[in-house]
Amino acid sequence: MFAKNTFPKITHHIDRSPIHLSFWQILLLLSFVIPINVSAQNGPQPRLPAIELTTHIHVIRAEIARTTQEQTLGLMYRQSMDNHEGMLFIYDQLGIRCFWMRNTLIPLTIAFIADDGTIVNTKDMQPETENTHCSSRPVRFALEMNQGWFMERGIKVGSKIQGLPSYP
Repeated sequence: MFAKNTFPKITHHIDRSPIHLSFWQILLLLSFVIPINVSAQNGPQPRLPAIELTTHIHVIRAEIARTTQEQTLGLMYRQSMDNHEGMLFIYDQLGIRCFWMRNTLIPLTIAFIADDGTIVNTKDMQPETENTHCSSRPVRFALEMNQGWFMERGIKVGSKIQGLPSYP
């Protein structure tokens, strides 16, 4: 209602060429959209689709963060995570992957994983810090779990994670 009644008043005094109308229409639309997007980042993202991964005898329910937006938000603002749950970050290309814990409230351990499922390295990460934690070599996968999950189960560098999507 506001936009419908306000727009004619705003554009009444503006040159009515198609370029000006488009600019003002876009500007008006952005004034409503931008505040919504900014406030949406103040809470956790909804649960993402998940897959089942296994290692040794352990089963992991891993939410999949595949898009840039999903990866950027990750586990930010979550208050807790079940012991068998995690988040799997999947990238299309191999690369050195670095993570930090800004706005992440729970301590995590991240495992960087090669295409064949081999854990390349792990890093413990403290909540609400901006320290970077990077893979020791190019990888396509990173798996975040509650801090200590891997160590408590004897899962270390060289262990295999099964159930990852296949890549050539």
